[in-house]
Amino acid sequence: MNTAKTNPLLTESRIVRYALIGTALLFLGLMLVMPLVAVFWNALEKGWRLYLAALTEADALHAVKLTLLIAAIVVPVNIVIGVALAWLLTRFDFRGKQLFTTLLDLPFSVSPVVAGLMFVLLFGANSVMGGWLEARGIQIVFALPGMILATLFVTFPFIARELIPLMQAQGDSEEQAALILGASGRQMFWRITLPNIKWALLYGIILTNARAMGEFGAVSMVSGHIRGQTNTLPLQVEILYNEYNFTAAFALSSLLALLALLTLLLQNVLAWRRQKQLESAGN
Repeated sequence: MNTAKTNPLLTESRIVRYALIGTALLFLGLMLVMPLVAVFWNALEKGWRLYLAALTEADALHAVKLTLLIAAIVVPVNIVIGVALAWLLTRFDFRGKQLFTTLLDLPFSVSPVVAGLMFVLLFGANSVMGGWLEARGIQIVFALPGMILATLFVTFPFIARELIPLMQAQGDSEEQAALILGASGRQMFWRITLPNIKWALLYGIILTNARAMGEFGAVSMVSGHIRGQTNTLPLQVEILYNEYNFTAAFALSSLLALLALLTLLLQNVLAWRRQKQLESAGN
C-alpha cells in the first residue's frame, strides 16, 4: 500500500514537489556537474594536441605510474586487512571490542594532513625510529614507503566498513554448518564466506582504489614533492597549477575525473547486481 496516497500527513502539493526537485537539481548542477564540465572544458580548450602532450609528458607519465603502483600495493593489502578485521569483529567477542570498532573509524575523523604529519613525526630523519631506519639505508618519509603507509592509513577502513554490516546480518549459521559437516577452515572461507560477501567486498575494493588514487593530503605531507620521483597525479596537478600551466593541470585533472566517473559507474553496476541477487534470493 502506498502510504503517501492514504495518509494526508504525508501528502504535499505539486508546487512543493517541484520546488524540492528543482532545488536538488540546481544544487547538483552547481556543485557537481558544472565543476566537472569546467575541468574537461579547460583541459580541451586549446585542442587535443596540447591535451595529449600534457598527458604524455615525462613527469605526468611518472605520476600516473606512481599512482597506479601505490594503488596496486595498497588495495591487496587492504583486502587482507579488511576481511580479517570484519571477520574478527563479527565472529568473535573479546574485551575491548567496542573500542577496537571505534578506532576503525579513526582515519575518517582525522584530517589526512594530520595523518601525514603523524608519519613524518614517526619516521622523519629527526625521530628515533626514522633515524634508526635511515642509518640502515631505509628511507620512509619523502620516499615510496611513506606514501604507501599514508595511503594505507586513510583507506584501510573502507573494505571492513562494507563487510561488517553484511556479515553481522548474515550471521555464522552457514559457516557453523559447514564446520559440523567436516569442512576445513579454508574450505569454509572459500566456499561459504567469500561467496556471501563478494559483492560487498568488490564494492569496498572500488572505494579503496578510488581513494588511493585520489588521495592528496596525507601523501602530500610525506612525499616531499620531488618532481619525477614522489609526485602522484593529485600532487602533479597542484604543481602544474601553481606554475600557471593550466592546460596540463586540467588535463591531468580530467584523467582523475574520468577515474572517478568510472568508479561511480562500477559502484552502480555492483549495486544493481547486488540488488538482483537479493531479489533472486527472496524469490
